[in-house]
Formats: sequence, C-alpha cells, structure tokens
Amino acid sequence: MSNAPSPDPHLSSAPAWTDTRRQADFNSWLSGLAPRHGLSIESLRSASADASFRRYFRIDSGLGSRIIMDAPPDQEDCRPFARVAQLMHAANVKVPQVLAWDQANGFMLLTDLGAQTMLQAINRDDPHANQHWYLQAIEALVAWQVASVPGVLPSYSAERLRTEMELFPHWYLAEHRKVAVEGELRSTLDESFSQIVQNNLSWSSVYVHRDFMPRNLMIAAPGPGLSSAPRDPAVASGAPAAQHHDARIGVLDFQDAVYGPITYDIASLMRDAFLSWDEDFCLDITVRYWEKARKTGLPVGDDFGEFYRGVEWMGLQRHLKVAGIFARLTLRDGKPQYLADTPRFIHYIRTTCARYRELKPLLRLIEKVEGIEIQSAYAFGRL
Repeated sequence: MSNAPSPDPHLSSAPAWTDTRRQADFNSWLSGLAPRHGLSIESLRSASADASFRRYFRIDSGLGSRIIMDAPPDQEDCRPFARVAQLMHAANVKVPQVLAWDQANGFMLLTDLGAQTMLQAINRDDPHANQHWYLQAIEALVAWQVASVPGVLPSYSAERLRTEMELFPHWYLAEHRKVAVEGELRSTLDESFSQIVQNNLSWSSVYVHRDFMPRNLMIAAPGPGLSSAPRDPAVASGAPAAQHHDARIGVLDFQDAVYGPITYDIASLMRDAFLSWDEDFCLDITVRYWEKARKTGLPVGDDFGEFYRGVEWMGLQRHLKVAGIFARLTLRDGKPQYLADTPRFIHYIRTTCARYRELKPLLRLIEKVEGIEIQSAYAFGRL
C-alpha cells in the first residue's frame, strides 16, 4: 500500500493520474506555486499530450492562462527544453517562458502561446490562403538558423541520421509489415541509407528544430500575450512577465533540437506529417525561404534547383524515420492514431525515390512491400 498523502481535494477536476505518489508531488508543487503566480487550482484541465511521455495541462491565472508540463524524469529530460527555449528566445523566436521548474520531479509552469495550432488554422482546400502563415513560419525559421553556433547543440551526425532511418526496417518493415529484413532487401537498404546520409551531410549545418511543422506552430491569440523566455530558465524568479501584444507565430516541441543540415526544417515544414500540399505550393514557399535565407547569408547555395534537391533527400531521411516512429507508437506504445498517417509517408518516399536514379532500388523495395504496382510517373503532394 502506498504511503502517499491523499490527493488535494482542490484538484478534483485535474486529469487522471496512475501514480499516486507522483500525483501527490504534483499537488504539493502546484499548491506552493498558486499564490505567487495567481493560479486558480480548480481550473486545471488537460491541454494536450504528445507522442512522448509528456502531458500538458492548462490552468487559469490573473494574467491569463498558463501551461503546465508533466514530464516524468525517468522518461523525459526537461533540461534540453529549458536550454533550447533560452536559445530560441535569444534568436527572437516566440517560445514559452519557463516561469517555474521542479527539475527533480519534471514539472514546469510555462506561459501559454494559445490554443490554436497553425495546423488547425490552415485551409486545406486552398493552399495559397495559408501563405501568410507559412511566411511567418519561415521568418521564425530563418531567425533561428541565423543564430546558429557550432558546438552548442548535439550534432546531427552520420551515425545519428542512419540510426533514425533504421527505425524504418525495424518497426515498419519487420514489426508492422512482417517483412524479413535480410539478404538483398538489407543490402538495398544499406546502400540507399549510405547515399541518403552522404547527400544530407553535404549541406552546411545550422540549428535544427527537428519537428518544424504546423502542428508545433502556434497562432497568436488576439489581445495581449506573453512570449519571451528568461535568460536562465533553470532559475526563473517566478515574477510575472510584462504583458504585450505579439502577433508572431509561436514555436513548440523544440526540445530535440540539434546542429545539422540546413535543409531539414524546411523539409519538415513543407512535407508535413499530417497534411500534404501540391508541389507548386511547396515550391513557392521553399523558394521564398531560400531567397530570404540567402539574403541573411545562410548557407543555402546559389542554385535553387540544387537546394530543392537537397530538401527532397533530407525529407526522405525524415520520412523513413517517421514511418518507423509511427509504427513504433502503434505497436509498442498503444497509439494507433499515428499509424493512420503512414500512407502519406510512403507516398512521400515513393515520390522522391522515383525522381532520382540512385534511389530506384529503394523505390522497387517499397513498391514490393506495399504491394503497389510500379507506375511510370508519380504525382507529388496530396494523396
């Protein structure tokens, strides 16, 4: 029997807990914060969960709503979140402010960037109606990349890129499709993965968000907002931040940031995990990003065609990785909603492989696994 104290009766509306000791620690932490931050404990409710073990709650305060992150320290490390929040704020990118942090237990009190993601605001039927959102997104992306300094974030090394792609044969092919990853199939994967890594690492490195897509970009709510992050989140004073209106798009889910190929984040933005665009729109936004990046001196090269090829090859690495992750989330973590989006990734993979002679063996492998008759041409974008 647990020796944990009884749950705080004021938290009766809180989301469910499976660990009574952790619930007690949370209640104690939140009760201690409430007077200083003007928190209304009875307003605590679920905000969202993600593909990791993190959960997010929303709570009201005298200065508007706040977000609470619940990140069990044996499964999630909050230190990268705090570190990258500091870096992004220094780059003038709108991110949550860390108001309080119980590092030992993995609880954070954050400013709230709003309840509407860019993904929710997007008009899926008219891509060009969303151009202003994408232009705001590339403004934030370029600002983040311009601030890049080597040696600050972990390197997106050849080993790491390849390890990520190995999620595809392990979880998608072997576990999900029940395909034996051996012999000629294994050789084809090895050769293709080597070519992909070599191509990706031919591009210069900058700060990489690693999930820079509309689901992790927040639309500014009307009226006053809070957006800055303190210089040192680990020792946040807890004093209320100044209020001001900030219409910039906000950025979330940045804790896995690395230092790697400049092609990565624009590939994430335009080859989304949860929606697809026709190639003319992808080209339009990508060339706008490329032009803006060139003007700031970012290493995107002088030939847009070469840069776009690099974006496609970088996107291929990401799509192989994410297809594996989505299979793992379903089979290991009991989150089947993610696997429903894997046809989008298979389509992305096939489209890119069909364009480049070096990738034709990988294309044939994918077609065989998926039971798809090989076509003479492939349409980019929507399924």
